Amino acid sequence: MFGIGFAELAVIVVIAILVFGPDKIPDMARQIARLLHQVRNLANNARDDLRGELGPAYQDLELRDLDPRRIVSRQIQEALADIEEEEARAKAPKPLLAGEKPPYDDQAT
Repeated sequence: MFGIGFAELAVIVVIAILVFGPDKIPDMARQIARLLHQVRNLANNARDDLRGELGPAYQDLELRDLDPRRIVSRQIQEALADIEEEEARAKAPKPLLAGEKPPYDDQAT
């Protein structure tokens, strides 16, 4: 969770109790939970609005797909896959034309 271990979390809780007092901590936790819930709903609504505006071709769109690092990474992966496919096609044996004799190897067993 955010790179915070149990020890760091315990220190944060102790400091929060000292600063705010034990009676205010539950209310603050509720307010933080409400805030996180509202932010999650806002993000989901933004994603749904974006999907609706872009049309049915983008129904499986996720907001993290719009991250520039992911876009560049996906483009590079697709380009590498295309190159590998072309190389595989170039190495594949070509079919014989009608009437063409197959190659003969007199050294083969």
